[in-house]
Amino acid sequence: MPYAMSNGICLYYEETGRGTPIVFVHEFADDLHSWEPQLRYFSRRFRCIAYNARGYLPSDVPKAASKYSQAIATDDIANVMRHLKLRKAHIIGCSMGGYATVHFGLRHARMALSLTAVGVGYGSDPDKRAQFLRDTEAMARRFAELGTKEAIKPYQIGPARVQFQNKDPRGFAQFCAEFAKHSALGAANTLRGVQARRPTIYSLERGLRNLRVPLHVVSGDEDNNCLEPGIFIKRVCPSAWLTVVPATGHAVNVEEPDLFNRLTAEFLTQVESGRWRPRDPRSLIKSTMGKTT
Repeated sequence: MPYAMSNGICLYYEETGRGTPIVFVHEFADDLHSWEPQLRYFSRRFRCIAYNARGYLPSDVPKAASKYSQAIATDDIANVMRHLKLRKAHIIGCSMGGYATVHFGLRHARMALSLTAVGVGYGSDPDKRAQFLRDTEAMARRFAELGTKEAIKPYQIGPARVQFQNKDPRGFAQFCAEFAKHSALGAANTLRGVQARRPTIYSLERGLRNLRVPLHVVSGDEDNNCLEPGIFIKRVCPSAWLTVVPATGHAVNVEEPDLFNRLTAEFLTQVESGRWRPRDPRSLIKSTMGKTT
């Protein structure tokens, strides 16, 4: 099996297709298999790479929580690219992977052709921050004490997952079955080292205002914890597009794969053709009439 080395950790990856590279970065509750509809679609025109984050078998599962952090997860993307000798790539990430994608744009902008962040911002709401941290630690304890299969029962039917369950029971059942196979140690360490300690989206305002890499933020309109952070990114980041998908929860690429593929293909076409452009600053004038004097 192919592995990329990242600071002594082996990361399992798969690739398919030829052309400009795309690197897919998965969410907490899934792994590289969540990108299968995208790998099949985009590999017709792009070289597509998806990998399992540290803590997700068959990638290495470091025992120490200190081996997991937002910065480490972000640098893992860069190290996978270096292993494959990719100078630049489009980066597409969901949720936890969406956070890493945004941070990749802030830390490794020269390596990014574009950024697509799906369902990004969970845990950023200041009014819910304390609850988020309590819930994260409680879930980490569940993984450590109960094992993955039992630990995930409340998580997999959370308020931004039930949309998927209602739309596609068969797909949702597969999602739950794959989630149950995850390493309990890897999940607990990821929750404690990455999720609980990462900065909120709102704390990234300064970097986002200076970001020039094309950024597409995608959010389901029923993903309450990510919708407002997505709007915030659009308001402060001149390079950001924002797409809100109706009647949809958290992992848009899994819940609405065909629509997500079309939306992403349009964004990538704009970037690849040189037609993408940052927001016109005239649209930021506070007056609804524009400058009248």
